[in-house]
Amino acid sequence: MDTEGRHDAPHTASRPPAGADRPDPAAPHPAPPPTPPPVAAPVAPVAVPPPPAAPPALPVPPPAKPATPPGAPEPPLLGWLRAPRPAAPPGVWTYGHRPRAAEQPDRVPARQLISGAVISFLCGWLLWSLLWNGYLGPYWIWPVSVLAPDAWIAGETPGDRIAFAIASQLYYALWIGGIAVVFGRIGRWPELGRRFLMPLVRRARDRVPAAEPAPAEDPAQWPELRAHGAPDAADRLAAEARTGRMNDVDVARIGRAWHSVRAGRHSLASFTDTVLRNGAAACAHPSGRRDLARRTAHHDLLAHQVRIGTAADHPRNPYQHRGAGCALEPGLLGTSLLAVGPSGSGKTTRLVRPVVESMCLQSLAGRCAVVAVGPAGADLGPDDAFDRVVRIGRPGPEHDLDLYGGTTDPDEAAGILAEALVGDLAEQLPGGDSRRAATALAQLLGPFRGAHDRFPSVPELRELLDGAPEAVAALRTTLESAGALTLVRELDARTRQSARAGDVGVLLADRIALLDRPAFAAFFDPEGGERQVSLRELDRPLRIRIELPERGHAEASRILARLVLAQFTESAVARTDRSLFACLVLDEAAHTITAEALRGLQRLRSANAGAVLTLRSLDDVPDALRSALLGAVGCRMAFAGVTTWDGARFAEVWGKEWVETRDVTDRQIIAVGAGMKAFHLFRHLITGKAATAKAVTVRTVERERWSASDLANSVPAGHAVLSVTSVRGEHAPPVLVDLRP
Repeated sequence: MDTEGRHDAPHTASRPPAGADRPDPAAPHPAPPPTPPPVAAPVAPVAVPPPPAAPPALPVPPPAKPATPPGAPEPPLLGWLRAPRPAAPPGVWTYGHRPRAAEQPDRVPARQLISGAVISFLCGWLLWSLLWNGYLGPYWIWPVSVLAPDAWIAGETPGDRIAFAIASQLYYALWIGGIAVVFGRIGRWPELGRRFLMPLVRRARDRVPAAEPAPAEDPAQWPELRAHGAPDAADRLAAEARTGRMNDVDVARIGRAWHSVRAGRHSLASFTDTVLRNGAAACAHPSGRRDLARRTAHHDLLAHQVRIGTAADHPRNPYQHRGAGCALEPGLLGTSLLAVGPSGSGKTTRLVRPVVESMCLQSLAGRCAVVAVGPAGADLGPDDAFDRVVRIGRPGPEHDLDLYGGTTDPDEAAGILAEALVGDLAEQLPGGDSRRAATALAQLLGPFRGAHDRFPSVPELRELLDGAPEAVAALRTTLESAGALTLVRELDARTRQSARAGDVGVLLADRIALLDRPAFAAFFDPEGGERQVSLRELDRPLRIRIELPERGHAEASRILARLVLAQFTESAVARTDRSLFACLVLDEAAHTITAEALRGLQRLRSANAGAVLTLRSLDDVPDALRSALLGAVGCRMAFAGVTTWDGARFAEVWGKEWVETRDVTDRQIIAVGAGMKAFHLFRHLITGKAATAKAVTVRTVERERWSASDLANSVPAGHAVLSVTSVRGEHAPPVLVDLRP
């Protein structure tokens, strides 16, 4: 942006140079110089009619034309683009962050610091007064008398007197400076200035508008596009930003498209043509939306962060984290996050809602695919923030959930469905896992797909699992007529196994019956077509919300939650294009964590995917899996109100640290002489306490970062203790976070 033509030129032209005489008002004014053409507007060339076959030129604005009149405020987007984002530990909000020292300095109390500075100033003033008035003798003046020439001292000429006066004043200034240095160090004047004056100076400096950076360093001028052969697109985008027609989602989305060009997935010519035609609306999301209707949290789409709170100024928090903003991003959520807290502690409103909102914004920017799952009525965001909303159990559904996860492989579909139906009972099944259940389902799904080129609906699958003679006979007849003898043998094997005692098919039939209810009659249709929502589409920037029928169908809701979790882990890992971050947000994950689910969570880290899970208590997870769950996720969050049993698990996984402790012991002073005994007796009569002396013992001990008792009793309401780990292996210790707005 040409700031000379917009701001500086009018003020510079009207301001007289320093030291120039003011012109006489009565004198005739000289003719003003001719106004030069603006720097931003190039000289228009002679119009040459294009050939008839040439397409009309695109309306590209001049690259450096001022977009706002002189004196008009710049759009907030420009300040957001130019704001510094310094390097910070993981989990720190980098927008406007001011790094602090790693260790807390040994700070003197403010009252003691001010009183010491005042006393040292008065002492220095007293010393200078005594020297100046000759109370300490004239010895301190002898260097001037010895070093100055005799002519200066005699003052024979005015020049000699002036030289001697200047030399004397410089000498006095050296003494004053020396006294100020000595007493300033004694009174800690530099620390006083850093603590009280520097914040005022910094605040005043922040009020002054920053100078516009050079075009090669200004993010608002898109220097990367200019450096790699797309100056026309950079000019168009810079003009869009200056005129306020661009928002932060547009910046992130176009930046994502440019990175795909640099990676070779798209051509530079097509990118430039799209930007020139559509401006800030180029490379739009498939929904056509460029922003959410309403935001409830602070987002920084350049750093891909969402702010969830502020690190409290608490002794347990590391000094460099105190007062800093706390944020989450895909680089942290890629290790998955587990949040534990009772109802009403703020898991949904202060964690899940901001994270879902951030993922939806990044999906609009073409960087993320999000699946938000929660009970009906959970505040996961408005309907217009999502591309597809699946309300299971509601009449007249617009979208449906694919029961088989969009796969065409019967074995894979059987494994996912078995995990959903009996994954929570795997330890009680033969073999201690769900492999037999998956085999039993595969013996039915394979023949049915071979006969009908689709998977069975819920009523059809229930009939086959119950061993209904008519359904099994009709399926066998269809397979025999098609000549699929291998599939006929699979069906016969299932028929023989169903006759055995303790067959797993009975349990599967009982569980699938929970989904074969009148409320779910319009759902799980394998021939739903475009109504079907399949998690196989995670390679596109989709925004999906799934509402579970928690009321009245609690067990069916848990089955569906396990189904979505199993489908997500399988689909995210099976993606061929992992450039998009895939995020699953599962609000209330009770009875969904199984051994197979933990193995799936551990695989998400390498697949550019992650999950956010919330629990009311770790008691909703089998006892054998609680420690494994805390170890499988990289980000852990304990809200206010957790029990000491849950706190003990978090304290164990967060470990211990070495801290310095001070033990103060009072010992009685034994008086020896008669005078000291009389003095101690008099002191005891006045104060009522015996004369004692304090002994301080300093030790280094190993202490838990957050003990179970601290987590259960010392975390204030509206707060949580959060520890994060990035996919690159960087980690931050647990920090007490104030989640209140």
